[in-house]
Amino acid sequence: MPERQTRRLIILGSTGSIGAQTLDVVDHLNDLHARALWPVRYEVLALAAGKNADALAKQAARHNVTNLSLADEAVESGLKCARGPGAAESLLRGLDLDPATDLVVSAIVGIAGLAPTLAALERGIDVALANKEPLVAAGELVTRVARANNAALLPIDSEHSAIWQCLVGARPDHELVPPLRSPPPGVRRLILTASGGPFRDWPAARIANATREQALAHPTWDMGPKITIDCASLTNKALELIEAHWLFAMPAAQLDVLVHPQSIVHSMVEMDDASTLAQLGTTDMGAPIQLALTHPHRAPAAVPRLDLASLARLDFEAPDPERFPALACAKRVIERGGTSGAIFNAANEAAVDAFLADGSTLPFGAIAELTIAALDAIEPRALRTIADALHADAEAREYVSRRLVEA
Repeated sequence: MPERQTRRLIILGSTGSIGAQTLDVVDHLNDLHARALWPVRYEVLALAAGKNADALAKQAARHNVTNLSLADEAVESGLKCARGPGAAESLLRGLDLDPATDLVVSAIVGIAGLAPTLAALERGIDVALANKEPLVAAGELVTRVARANNAALLPIDSEHSAIWQCLVGARPDHELVPPLRSPPPGVRRLILTASGGPFRDWPAARIANATREQALAHPTWDMGPKITIDCASLTNKALELIEAHWLFAMPAAQLDVLVHPQSIVHSMVEMDDASTLAQLGTTDMGAPIQLALTHPHRAPAAVPRLDLASLARLDFEAPDPERFPALACAKRVIERGGTSGAIFNAANEAAVDAFLADGSTLPFGAIAELTIAALDAIEPRALRTIADALHADAEAREYVSRRLVEA
């Protein structure tokens, strides 16, 4: 058990799915604290949102938070808060923070999460990372800044949390905190599991012409629209492979994916001695969120328990690269390095936005086609600063926009 203390949280992307669930976890842990079942009390120091001012106001009132920001300047609201695209970063840089106790939960969707994540790491603050984009678009930069300032990246993604738990369980000293400087000893392969999404059994032609409603109907997880679309194309798994590379220092050749439709085994670690370690759990993001908040300890959870006796079967199969071509992009991005990740991430994000837009006629299959085409067309450059990542991001978005106009 940890010592009695107060831990302060800054939640970036507080009104999104992960942000809202993080606040629920805070309520649960503070209830345990009030009943003397958990020694740490959690205080929400700051909240940053995109454009949902009403939800932000309710969260601020519920948790007595005065440090607030909204990314969208056009939203009408009576809230007193920082505003604009750089508001979350400005808010974070202006706070009086303590690296010993404070934690930033980074859950802003998209490249917008990169700058505030870097701002936290530059101040030596640990980051519980829920958004993939900082590591996908600028993993070399993010991990370098984290190590230079002795800050940790605590994974909230269920797959990376599962790998982290397996790696820690394989070592007696429990000191494996990402980002790792070198591959963990004794590990042969990291295996991320994928549900397969709603199109797991569909033929390629049917997938290519899937509707927005069909793509948003995920069979096991309840997530935001961007992530749900990425899951349907398995692009989400490609992004997670890149993320795993930077968190755990594993080369592309030692990263793999298995389709597991039940979503019970969240990921696996294959060891040199032919043992395979797996982390199992229900499909509830509350568990990895809570672990990031309580690390290196574990508190009683509010999520449903896994009833192994009720499981009829656990199935695994290799993903089909012909039906899900975006998946192969991950190893290509890792091996090319530089700004490849920023190009891949931005092109996919722009294509998904176009697919989700009201009245869009863009076919589902065009998302992967546009993303791969951007990787083919744009030459990656060295990644030295955030400006390099943002330049590649803008270049990829412009390429996708031009292709959409031409179509």
